[in-house]
Amino acid sequence: MNIQVFNLSVNTADRDLRKLFSAFGMVTSAEVVRDKWNGRSNCNAMIEMPVDKEARQAIASLHEIIVDGKKISVSAKW
Repeated sequence: MNIQVFNLSVNTADRDLRKLFSAFGMVTSAEVVRDKWNGRSNCNAMIEMPVDKEARQAIASLHEIIVDGKKISVSAKW
């Protein structure tokens, strides 16, 4: 399942997201979306988890928690 994460801190890294989501199951990719011109985070990310049940649990548990001082929004990407 593809998962979108919004409202991240500019300091949140790919490895931070992989660690956060791995608590719920296997993560095949975790990538902060970056501006193609300057390489800065645009404060969003894409997570890929192959097991839907684990992905749904991650979404339910992580939606609106505080990460690096910011309340994140987590949802399935359709």
